[in-house]
Amino acid sequence: MRELLDILAGLRDARTRDEEAALATVVGVRGSTYRREGARLLILASGRTVGSVSGGCLEGDIQVVAEEVLRDGRARLLHYDLTADDEAVWGLGLGCNGVIDVLLEKVGVVQPSPETYLARAVEQEVPLAVVSVVGPEAADLLGRRLVVEESGRVTGSLGRPDLDAAALELGQRALSSERPCRAAADAYELFAEPILPPPRLVVCGAGHDAIPVVHFAAELGFRPVVVDRREKFLTRERFPQAHGFLHTEFPLAAEAVRPDGRTFVVIMTHNYLHDRDLLRSFLTYHSFPAYVGVLGPRQRTQKILQELAESGVVPSADQRQRLFTPVGLDIGAEGPEQIALAILAEILAARNGRAGGFLRDRPARIHEAVPASG
Repeated sequence: MRELLDILAGLRDARTRDEEAALATVVGVRGSTYRREGARLLILASGRTVGSVSGGCLEGDIQVVAEEVLRDGRARLLHYDLTADDEAVWGLGLGCNGVIDVLLEKVGVVQPSPETYLARAVEQEVPLAVVSVVGPEAADLLGRRLVVEESGRVTGSLGRPDLDAAALELGQRALSSERPCRAAADAYELFAEPILPPPRLVVCGAGHDAIPVVHFAAELGFRPVVVDRREKFLTRERFPQAHGFLHTEFPLAAEAVRPDGRTFVVIMTHNYLHDRDLLRSFLTYHSFPAYVGVLGPRQRTQKILQELAESGVVPSADQRQRLFTPVGLDIGAEGPEQIALAILAEILAARNGRAGGFLRDRPARIHEAVPASG
């Protein structure tokens, strides 16, 4: 999530400096790899880079090819097979043991530009999918793209009406599933990547232990919003990385926040009555957040829920699935920073549909394969 913000900042910096740049995007993965589809590496003509497409084993080679792309402006499809268990691979540090396809393009050659669609998704909060021609390697349309927005707006073209129609369908599927997908269209291979607005993390309670929660959330690419009834605590000096502040009475918090499916809420006022008012507010709002975590002992929150039930406010089964109390993963956290880490780790697990356990105990593969259709 954070990487998109960094890439966008790098693209703008290059444009301001009138500096040429190449963008590498992972468009295919098979087997075990460090990064997944959609990972990006921006290579500036000066040699500076932003982002990553691997754990460091591919970036050097991609930078070399990027020099050619900057010279001739022609997109390249780079194919890395790291499955060979021999010195030719492992001796070079290529230890991912997977297959990675990387689309490398000169920024500005194909429209709409990466800066345009990233700004649209990240800053204007418009959900969209980018559909690109990613094969075959020698395809005359390699790198051409079409951008499909959730509203139905379409920009760009793959160069042929039949490919545009296939791209529109694939982009809508990627948006609906919120997952990348691939498809064959005539003799071409298309890759669709959904790019969604950054999720909001709403921190209810501006106490000292909320500071690392906001800090870590911003570093991870969330847009942290701090909510409190005490206006003097809602300051940029206290929360320099907050995206925004909401000064409101706690019974009116949900109306002020207006949560949706990309909103994550942490209730941490350390006050029983305030937490009760906040939980009532979100439970009775017409749209429940994707996640609500309540700081404090389990018995305390159970008492709040019992009190709310006696007043007629009973969480639905769906709301209970999204309610996490006590908040955070069980990592033995102590102190504000470690507790903040446990909270953010749980939010990521909930967002990605994971249990948050040890990877060594996971029977299935770490990353799900990108679905393909013929």
